[in-house]
Amino acid sequence: MKIAEYEFRIIHLPLVRPFRTSFGTQTSREVLIVKVTTAEGVVGWAECVAMSVPLYSPEYVAGCLETMQKFLIPALNKVGDFRAEDVATILKPYLGAQMAKAALETAILDAQLRIEGISLAKYLGATKTKVECGVSVGIASSMGALIEEVSSYIDSGYRRIKLKIEPGWDIEPVKEVRRLWPEMRLQVDANQAYARSDGAHLAKLDPYDLLLIEQPLDEHDILGHAELAKVVRTPICLDESITSLRSAEDALALKATTIINVKPGRVGGYLESVKIHDLCVRESIPVWCGGMLETGIGRAANLALAALPGFTLPGDTSASSRYFKQDITTPFEMSDGYLEVPNTPGIGVTPDVDFLDSITTSKELAKS
Repeated sequence: MKIAEYEFRIIHLPLVRPFRTSFGTQTSREVLIVKVTTAEGVVGWAECVAMSVPLYSPEYVAGCLETMQKFLIPALNKVGDFRAEDVATILKPYLGAQMAKAALETAILDAQLRIEGISLAKYLGATKTKVECGVSVGIASSMGALIEEVSSYIDSGYRRIKLKIEPGWDIEPVKEVRRLWPEMRLQVDANQAYARSDGAHLAKLDPYDLLLIEQPLDEHDILGHAELAKVVRTPICLDESITSLRSAEDALALKATTIINVKPGRVGGYLESVKIHDLCVRESIPVWCGGMLETGIGRAANLALAALPGFTLPGDTSASSRYFKQDITTPFEMSDGYLEVPNTPGIGVTPDVDFLDSITTSKELAKS
């Protein structure tokens, strides 16, 4: 398959409500949208999940765009005729840049599967037609605001609640949410906010029957997570630390995690994500699909991944209305706590170009 043209758009999509984590507060989502057009005129879409600033990972929107334009696309153009399965190998000489690589691979895969008439879900090996919905709740301004927000999601039908935590906002919020909803599946996400010395404090979460504590320590501190797992009964789940199949293998070997969160952008794409899923299935490790405030483009692809058999825990696959007043695709609407997995060729959605144009702040083209 030959790519004739790459298009890059930066859009700003307002959020329904500010989303605050230990990384900062977002009121809108700056997104780099990638569109590829094949020599036959078939279009493929993807989004780069990097944030505006390098807080979650070293990658950020402007940096990803430059990396694609200056290094990754010239490397692909040099090969000329390739398949999506070849992209990771072609781009391997360029270190890191998983989110940039994932966006290119996904857009190319979308176009390829549209040509072949195969849905992404079928291609990846999905066994489910709908996916259970979880929702991520940012750090609230007050306990009352937290309870009001959580209550609205439970009333809407979400089947799992994830609370963001940080020092000073952890034990009490969890205690109160668990008191009010004793049967709700509940987990917490620390986004690297704690230190090795916080083990005894985090162990205070053990009585609240949490599914997991996500990424309590620095992403590079694999040994620290292994030590933490010895003093905390609640399962440790790694997120930022898992950047590839190899990193997942190492974390499991060191007993630093017993649950893995897969974010396709963080690990370099959906093909690498499937390899991590397969590893977890072999090792009987629960795995779930994380979210990065994706638009409908990324959400569609995440649903295809989350429909694989090893994804046994609800992920961050929320309805479009959780984050956006208007999505750039037909909105994903939850029914009885589930989202339907797209089953048409490619990722299964196409953006509303008129709306996309209205929120685009820059657009650039690159020819092959």
